[in-house]
Amino acid sequence: MEEQHCQKGSEVRATSTTAETAATPAIREISIAHSPDSDDAFMFYGLATNKVRVNGYKFNHVLCDIETLNQRAIKEAFFDVTAISFHAYPYMQDNYALMTCGGSVGEGYGPMIVATKPFDLDEIRKVKIAVPGTLTTAYLALKLFAPEIETAVVPFDQIIPQVVAGNFQAGLIIHEGQLTYGQSGLRKVLDLGVWWREQTRLPLPLGGNAIRRSLGDAAMQTVTQALRDSIQHGLDHREQALEYAMQFARDLDANLADKFVGMYVNERTLNYGDDGREAIRRLLEMGHERGIIPHPVKVDFVG
Repeated sequence: MEEQHCQKGSEVRATSTTAETAATPAIREISIAHSPDSDDAFMFYGLATNKVRVNGYKFNHVLCDIETLNQRAIKEAFFDVTAISFHAYPYMQDNYALMTCGGSVGEGYGPMIVATKPFDLDEIRKVKIAVPGTLTTAYLALKLFAPEIETAVVPFDQIIPQVVAGNFQAGLIIHEGQLTYGQSGLRKVLDLGVWWREQTRLPLPLGGNAIRRSLGDAAMQTVTQALRDSIQHGLDHREQALEYAMQFARDLDANLADKFVGMYVNERTLNYGDDGREAIRRLLEMGHERGIIPHPVKVDFVG
């Protein structure tokens, strides 16, 4: 299947069609949108390559950056299934429910504040920080840590170069940058996953998958199980899934890509568990209590 990246908020579809599905009547098409990242690619490997199939369903994949997916889900409820930042969920909760699988959860690690020179935690609160988007969970965690901190939105893959160039004193990094920032001469000021664990004794839920309520209960359950089966297929066929995911592994060699995927695709990705669900609720409730999220949050899980 040919996959392409969407550009500047436009979606690009990548459809996998087989003779079997083409010949089957009454096929229900499901649009699935996710990031062009190695961990998401690993999760969706089974579905994207037709290793996992569901009778009566055809899945059309769209690859797009997470901030654009957040905005589209909020403004349009466009895709049937979409990767989202958990921070964005309260703004789309009327139209989407959360799947119980497919999430990226930091087990005592997560987004990091990095800089070219050392800062203590009091000093970093006074520094303007480049962030990857105001709807990202990284931003929410940062604001829980330091509500007064000043930020500027920079594309996530430009944060490290911008800090290195001296345009910002510090940056909040996500995705593969968590493993590669040292190669650019940057140093870690704070790991927000560590900070969150110290505050709550819970893992830090970063991104998940949401499914459109209008699909109906039966389809929501079926599609959620299809994603869980795709994740399990990747875990069961790790070498092949990693080979597929490597095309999205920005600046990572095979060993680092394996490490990154292991951080965010694991047993927790198959099912959040009771503490994972509690972490999602706690994160969003704290965001509302502290005025970062403007309205109460109702978290519904499917599957």
